[in-house]
Amino acid sequence: MNLFDDDDAFVGTPKSNFYSIARSANQNIVEMELDKMLRRLAVAERILEERGLDEEYERVVTASVVDSDIDNRTDGLYIELVGNIVTQCE
Repeated sequence: MNLFDDDDAFVGTPKSNFYSIARSANQNIVEMELDKMLRRLAVAERILEERGLDEEYERVVTASVVDSDIDNRTDGLYIELVGNIVTQCE
């Protein structure tokens, strides 16, 4: 028994929900939110470089291909993006 409709936001993964919403939402809003997220990443990378941690960062990124904490954080970012997009499209 499926408690949720197939169109329900609680069905699927945060990643699949993001891509589903990103395809149907206002593309200007989607682009703006992706730009903001990428800018945050660029700022974080610059901070790491300034502190001499850029090589360690690359090593950890490569080593964390299978890491449940990183997976959970990634899901959280997808959820944040979906929330930001949906809020602005209402």
